[in-house]
Amino acid sequence: MSGSATMFLLRRPSRQAIERFLEESRHLPLSYPNARLAETAHLGYDLDETVVPLGHGEETYQRARTALAAWTHFGFEWVEIWPRTPSLEPGTVVAVLIRHLGFWSLNGCRVLYGLGDRERGCRFGFAYGTLSNHAERGEEVFEVFQSPETGEVAYRIRAVSRPRAILARAGYPVARVLQARFRRDSGEAMRRAVNAPVPCAR
Repeated sequence: MSGSATMFLLRRPSRQAIERFLEESRHLPLSYPNARLAETAHLGYDLDETVVPLGHGEETYQRARTALAAWTHFGFEWVEIWPRTPSLEPGTVVAVLIRHLGFWSLNGCRVLYGLGDRERGCRFGFAYGTLSNHAERGEEVFEVFQSPETGEVAYRIRAVSRPRAILARAGYPVARVLQARFRRDSGEAMRRAVNAPVPCAR
């Protein structure tokens, strides 16, 4: 397997195959010229942003921050993050395993920078960028924030992307549907995590 080739597979890869992919991804470059691509719109890239209300109050915000730090926004059946709970430190490499229509793909990403402060403030999140073995080219921001005025808590995804791999370019309309589905399911995963009952202490 070439270190810069996206892995498209007819069946779910083994744990060993995923770990090999991760190891090979660690030294790959980003698949686009400059980091912080998601901070502005760029010609030739699709820009998508979704904001999902999660509730109100400091407790909700703290739960949202904890959920995001645990990568709970990837907590649904057709997309997996590897390793299971990666560090948010810049430079951390992750593999995104996606089940498409009848096949699977493995895609490499690198955490690039953080947003806000996990311990204080009203904004917390991070951005990752695609590596040269990802089907897409671009950057994605995942963030939770609390309005100082209203106390409302929300989850935001902002993505700037365009297809890189041949299959992604050929299936561009399908890729756009999957991207929209990811944003919707990610928002629902965060809602579930924030609103899950707190276990009673014994």
